[in-house]
Amino acid sequence: MPRKIQNGFFITLEGPEGAGKSTQVRLLAESLRERGYAVLETREPGGTGLGEELRGLLKHYEGPAPVCPEAELLMFGASRAQLMREVILPHLEAGGVVVCDRFADSTTVYQGVGRALDLGFIQAMHELTVQHRWPDMTILLDLDVEAGFSRADRRGRPEGMVDRFEDEIREFHHAVRAGFVGLAQANPQRIRVVDAAQSPHEVHQQIMECVDGAID
Repeated sequence: MPRKIQNGFFITLEGPEGAGKSTQVRLLAESLRERGYAVLETREPGGTGLGEELRGLLKHYEGPAPVCPEAELLMFGASRAQLMREVILPHLEAGGVVVCDRFADSTTVYQGVGRALDLGFIQAMHELTVQHRWPDMTILLDLDVEAGFSRADRRGRPEGMVDRFEDEIREFHHAVRAGFVGLAQANPQRIRVVDAAQSPHEVHQQIMECVDGAID
């Protein structure tokens, strides 16, 4: 029988492009499973059939007109609402652990700071879509913008594939990083900052130190 936690435990990983979130989600989930927890790995946008279709539109849409910022924001909200109702809340209610690659903080930063959309509206949207269940802990993988793009360049992508966010101008990405740092400063009880410039092993060790202090 898996170890259960009353009301579950919800962990999100955030950060700028190239910070290594997907790798750290996998490593964290593996470590927690080894300790006997029922761990659900998921991602934003995505994680459901609807969410994955929206993810494709949000990241790779190449229509005759660009996706406007307001439509982009609402698609993120739709993906999150479906993910919460269909996947995250049931797993938490069963006493499991959820580890999610990006969540509402990314919307606050990318659309609220990067796109300069109304932060009051975004917060109200969050209250609707997260169903009053915010993460118990958020790990912010902080990384210099240029270092992140160097990693992304080494990783590469399929030839000809558009990534709407990676392809934004550098000023956008500097604003995003600053937005994440500001959120961490405003929410020190929830958001823990880890230097993502370290090796993946060192980053994972620091993440586990954060989680160990909260979950065990």
